[in-house]
Amino acid sequence: MNDTKPQTADGKVLWHFTMSLDGFVAGPNHEMDWMTGTARPGLADEYVQTTGAVLGGRDGWDAMPDARPYGSDWKGPIFVLTHHPEDATPADDVTFLNCGPAEAVRIGLEAAGGKNLEVFSPTIGRQLLELGLIDEIDLHIAPVLLGQGIRLYDNPGSEPIRLHRVGEDDPTSIVNVRYRPSLPTGTVS
Repeated sequence: MNDTKPQTADGKVLWHFTMSLDGFVAGPNHEMDWMTGTARPGLADEYVQTTGAVLGGRDGWDAMPDARPYGSDWKGPIFVLTHHPEDATPADDVTFLNCGPAEAVRIGLEAAGGKNLEVFSPTIGRQLLELGLIDEIDLHIAPVLLGQGIRLYDNPGSEPIRLHRVGEDDPTSIVNVRYRPSLPTGTVS
């Protein structure tokens, strides 16, 4: 299996998602059911142990109010960045912030207590990347093509952002993957 080293709790700002092969992190209405059964055993536990706080956006919160990352296994503060905190649906351990993304990161890192601040918003992640505030992008690419939904990075007209793979001899080389379409049940090949 080709996998990255386990995640560490280093006080990083971590833009973290499971993503479809065609670049979507959620379905059209923030649906996440397509992810079922795609992660290797124990993967979520790495993040439960290394995550100190979560920063998300209002659209994701409104689509799944009171949803906890990693099911009910992770406990900690969640910060939701919004322009209208007054009409947000409250929940335990959730703080609605009406500030700039840099200030939200400062608040989230302080609350993370030396562990990682995970960013679960494509829009906020893009803004933080442009501000130079993302320490690491951690992606789990699922072998599925969604065809539509919410993209990880959507910034038409922008300049390409070059990335370096962590822990590789040649951090700028492409990643090679090879898949075959899975035939629907009952189909004869």
